[in-house]
Amino acid sequence: MRRVILPREFSVTSVARCFVVFVLVSWFSDVASAASAPYPTKPIRLIVSGVGGAGDFSGRLIAADLTQRLGQQVVVDNRPGGVTPGEILLKAQPDGYTLMMVGFVVWLAPFMRENVAFDPLRDFTPVTLAINSPNVLVTHPSLRVKTVQELIALARQKPGVLNYALSGIGNSNHIAGEMFNAMAGVNITAVAYRGAALALNDVLGGRVEMIFATANSSGPHVAAGRLVALGVTSAQPSPVAPGLPTVASQGLPGYESAATIGVLARAGTPPALVNVLYREIARYLHSPEARERLLKAGIEAVGNTLREFAAIIREDMRIKGRIIREAGIRME
Repeated sequence: MRRVILPREFSVTSVARCFVVFVLVSWFSDVASAASAPYPTKPIRLIVSGVGGAGDFSGRLIAADLTQRLGQQVVVDNRPGGVTPGEILLKAQPDGYTLMMVGFVVWLAPFMRENVAFDPLRDFTPVTLAINSPNVLVTHPSLRVKTVQELIALARQKPGVLNYALSGIGNSNHIAGEMFNAMAGVNITAVAYRGAALALNDVLGGRVEMIFATANSSGPHVAAGRLVALGVTSAQPSPVAPGLPTVASQGLPGYESAATIGVLARAGTPPALVNVLYREIARYLHSPEARERLLKAGIEAVGNTLREFAAIIREDMRIKGRIIREAGIRME
């Protein structure tokens, strides 16, 4: 057998170096191809939650604008069920043609459910936080409190006696209530209902003392004197509740809880495509038209960067994840 004698300088190390260079060149070539390829060339699927909620309303506004701007139909696909959008996106190709617009229930799901199919940080790529909808803490007038401080004082005098209504396990008003309990050092009992309307009705009837409601649903009742608004749950005063102080400014510094809903793609989606989606969605959300339409529905338009959105997800998982574990919140 004839022997092949390699040059002295041709070693295993040099082979490894050549392989690394080959991989890097291939990767940069793929990125460049993705950046130069036309997008989109077919309809885009936007998975949102159930019909009629803030995510559905804002998702349809965004889809209509993207359809016009990108020249391809953006189809809204309603999928109620909390983690269902995440399970669908997990099985999608990372090509920018399947997106989801969901709330924090998806990235907090591992804290509230067993055997969640996806890892929010590993399996999804943030595009932008689209909207923010803070709650308003309102009480029945018979409670005779006018401020958050007065409510905390009363709750400490009557541990386990007072109740707050919530529209569903793990929803934004549930997290708001348990965060309030933890930070104020009180024990106000959660009473769960099958929907926001039923929960609010029992507060209006005086059967439950309070609720962390949406600004739109509670506003008319506050104006009519049927409910008393104590504070808004956003970190800063919110345009959805003009003139109302924050809960945080009334003795609970650092308190912040809201229904945050953002757009995410499948992990591995080329950065160039993610940037296209971010640019177009943020452009719409920053427009006066979008801000006005959303504000009328009690929603704040956001449209932040993917890095800012990713930081919010991580912070939610750190802080609200602890609240969920300590309160024992479990979803079916």
